[in-house]
Amino acid sequence: MKLGPHTLPNNLFVAPMAGVTDRPFRQLCKKLGAGYAVSEMIASNAMLWNSAKTLRRANHDGEVEPISVQIAGADPEMMAEAAVLNIDRGAQIIDINMGCPAKKVCNVASGSALLKDEALVGRILEKIVNTVKRDYPLVPVTLKIRTGWDRDNKNALKIAQIAVNSGIEMLTIHGRTKADLYRGEAEYETIAAVKSSIKIPVVANGDINSPHKAAQVLKLTGADALMIGRAAQGRPWIFREILHYLQTGTLLDAPKVAEIQGILNNHLIDHYEFYGEYAGVRTARKHIGWYCKGLKGSHVFRHHMNTIDDCQKQLEAVNQFFDSLKEESEHLIYLEAA
Repeated sequence: MKLGPHTLPNNLFVAPMAGVTDRPFRQLCKKLGAGYAVSEMIASNAMLWNSAKTLRRANHDGEVEPISVQIAGADPEMMAEAAVLNIDRGAQIIDINMGCPAKKVCNVASGSALLKDEALVGRILEKIVNTVKRDYPLVPVTLKIRTGWDRDNKNALKIAQIAVNSGIEMLTIHGRTKADLYRGEAEYETIAAVKSSIKIPVVANGDINSPHKAAQVLKLTGADALMIGRAAQGRPWIFREILHYLQTGTLLDAPKVAEIQGILNNHLIDHYEFYGEYAGVRTARKHIGWYCKGLKGSHVFRHHMNTIDDCQKQLEAVNQFFDSLKEESEHLIYLEAA
């Protein structure tokens, strides 16, 4: 799949998720089969550009290319400046966030709240694309949206046309409205309608959590690619599972306990190096919780995990937990009773 000057190895993408898709997680997903990953959202507010959080989110050292950075905001000039700044810091693709439903984003008329103002959407997209293409003609600008702001007001078709007219080179659509948040099931009819109405690549996002579902969504939408978010939390190997199924029609065997333990070990070591001791041990807790969700004994283990404030002790506790699983079975992960 082509995106500007970049040839992507496949059409399985890692969704940008605040507090999740940091550099260690993106790298891991790419290693395990993802063809492309978008960074955590970076605010366009210039006052935040040199904050520790923003600088960390803009850290792409050693990352597998192409490097895509998502920016968010509501002011066309500020958004264009943010795009240029992030290109100067290593971004090779700029993605615009008009899909986030979080209150703290939408309350400042950003994210999916922008879908209510189609004229402003057009001004933002045109300003960013024109600025980027003037100074960096080889950097594609992409857009992520939802299907509308509520079930009675779906305007993805209009937004898609605005995006094409503005020079956007790829459009990702989450199959929910702003009002839906992450509730209920994603709907794919709107994505299919958009795909049939425009010529640029369309990426389907929402509730893609298995190889079979991935194939189903591709068939229902006709999308060029799939974007996977929450289903990859604690299960980054989902990309290779889907890729294998789409290429062969057969399912990979589930990873053995020992392999999952190794993946998590490598993830945590990279995570600690990226964040440092204090932040590393704390921000790792959610990832550990996702890896262990549903495993036998995980409830007690997660409770214990939240009391550990040392990276080495946290890693030792993780290995003790997985060693106990291996004692019962090399091949199976026992689920707790519902």
